[in-house]
Amino acid sequence: MALTGIQILKLLPKTNCGECKFPTCLAFAMALAAGKTELDLCPNVSDTARGELADASAPPIRQLSIGVDDYAVKIGGETVLFRHEKTFFNKPGIGVLITDTMDDGEVDRRLGALEYFQYERVGVMMKPEIAAIRFTGDKDRFLSISRNASSRPCAVVLMCDDVAIMKEALDILRDKKPLIYAARPDNYEAFGALAKEYSLPLAVQGNGFDEIASMTEKLTAMGLKDLVIDTSNRRVKDAFIDQVAVRRAALVSKFKPLGFPTITFPCDMTDDPMKEIVIASLFVAKYAGMIILSDITGETIFPLLLQRLNIYTDPQRPMTTKEGIYPINNPDENSPVLVTCNFSLTYFIVSGEIENSRVPSWLLVMDTEGLSVMTAWAAGKFVGDLVGSFIKKSGIENSIKHRSLIIPGYASAILGDLEEELRGWKILIGPREAAHIPAYLRGLTA
Repeated sequence: MALTGIQILKLLPKTNCGECKFPTCLAFAMALAAGKTELDLCPNVSDTARGELADASAPPIRQLSIGVDDYAVKIGGETVLFRHEKTFFNKPGIGVLITDTMDDGEVDRRLGALEYFQYERVGVMMKPEIAAIRFTGDKDRFLSISRNASSRPCAVVLMCDDVAIMKEALDILRDKKPLIYAARPDNYEAFGALAKEYSLPLAVQGNGFDEIASMTEKLTAMGLKDLVIDTSNRRVKDAFIDQVAVRRAALVSKFKPLGFPTITFPCDMTDDPMKEIVIASLFVAKYAGMIILSDITGETIFPLLLQRLNIYTDPQRPMTTKEGIYPINNPDENSPVLVTCNFSLTYFIVSGEIENSRVPSWLLVMDTEGLSVMTAWAAGKFVGDLVGSFIKKSGIENSIKHRSLIIPGYASAILGDLEEELRGWKILIGPREAAHIPAYLRGLTA
């Protein structure tokens, strides 16, 4: 039975050292109870307590990562079947398939696509992350592609049945922390030993849950924890059913042998690129840890990345922009000053319209806990005295000669209180809609 945060706290050292990246042991205990972190992050927990807490505090689905730096892909760690119950934590990694039958130009194009197709949306960089390198019989070519990938910014899945060849590829790519694919009933001991030797995550491929569960139990008995499941089904309906069954087995039935993230291969399920993306979108929603595509193009990858962002944005935590002063279009001491809230969507819409106006301006972003202007005003977080206090402490007075401030039209009700708070300032009421900002600014500076 899972322990509560208070029960976990009683077994922690209570030093509040902060080395776990949480400010207090209580905060760490609460995160453990919610399945949002791992016990290994606490450096001071006793061996006795570690033994008691290990099973109780671990997420029902093992959390692991492949890759390093900006292309590290963290998967698993989920605690709910449905996003509205709490949230989904780790978005699935998206990758492109590369085989040893491809020439250098095609390999470079696919590896380059992982760098090229990157999109910024509401302050978040969306991009595919994984190169899945498949061995089909040409050892030299497979190793050559592995060397090429070793210098590229990407995570790697190495797909090879031959243990000796896999070992050579791991010697090349070990520092990139690749996923070893895959252990099967006839080779799991050799691949398990390889994963243990290199301290790398290992994929387990089997036909049916009994076969997979048998292998994961044997591999965990060998000391391996970071496993990824491939149920082998390449028919869309069956693969979808498998994803749901694995998640339910781990979360509802608490069946530990299936408590691992999964990898799916839409690239092997159809020859139609558009249908492949529809299939991939199915696995973004339910419940793949990694999704391997046959190719990556702008028109196919962008909607998939956007869907992933939407589903894996925490519904309980609004996306926010950092409070502060944002100069737009190279403003000077005579440029107009606008203020808005720190809800990311509001910030990017407003800043985008200011950019479109081509009028040099200062945009002040106030922390409203991620609420939009109207919601923040209604909640008492974007009112005259608070906005005035923010303007004073922001430091904008050091950058301008005038004392004029433009407030959102939807917040016109704060005008009187704001004038009282900012004596000597001229408060202007801006447009209600962001789309009208360019015309307003151009008229103001004409």
